Amino acid sequence: MVRERQILACSGVLYPPEGFPAERVGAQIWQALRLADVQKPRVCLIATATGDSRVSIDRWYERADFFGAGEMSHLELFVRPNVADVRAHLLAQDVIFVSGGSVVNLLAVWRAHRLDAVLRDCWEAGVVLAGQSAGSLCWHLGGVTDSFGDSLDAVDNGLGFLPYSNGVHDDLGDQPRRRRFRELVGVGALPPGYATEDGVALHYVGDRLHDVLGVLPDRSAWFVEPDSVEGHRHQALPARSWLPSKTGSA
Repeated sequence: MVRERQILACSGVLYPPEGFPAERVGAQIWQALRLADVQKPRVCLIATATGDSRVSIDRWYERADFFGAGEMSHLELFVRPNVADVRAHLLAQDVIFVSGGSVVNLLAVWRAHRLDAVLRDCWEAGVVLAGQSAGSLCWHLGGVTDSFGDSLDAVDNGLGFLPYSNGVHDDLGDQPRRRRFRELVGVGALPPGYATEDGVALHYVGDRLHDVLGVLPDRSAWFVEPDSVEGHRHQALPARSWLPSKTGSA
């Protein structure tokens, strides 16, 4: 059976509201697992953006197990790959989930290891590609990053599986991400694209947006494009709530 190409590009849940169940903070992992449409999906974490942080990897195993993963694994690239055949390992997965961190470092290391080509093969084969923050930006043409500092810069060398730019943490209060993304799209430094607020994910089928999914109430994605009068215009795309039960099932 031919599987559709799918990408779930998430902002993650940085600031859950008071009373939000702790077991749901990683619910975008659950969403990615459900998109694979298999009973016990094989799922691999790539935490390159954190420098293969042990804390990130350990947290991954706790959360993915809770949300019903089957065979769990992770790919380390520092100081060398932890699996003998990276391509074969990734192609054998149902879901690949990419952590947040530095998207600039992620892209450089992936290209050095030729992982960009491997991941495209995985996508074409129907492996669900997912991730949050840097793990969302990477699939697009580019976006806004704090990899160089809080002033925020454009990154324009994303993998380009998706023909849009991407803004993450669009409602983050301590950085001007919302304004900066729109400025860069407005002046043509970034192509038109989609921004996501906290807890919102973009579900692409092929290279087109299929759905906007949320794990926090009253959050949205935004489509942003240039406007000759105002500089930019944006359209709110309210997120559809999609959450697991307390047991991790639908």
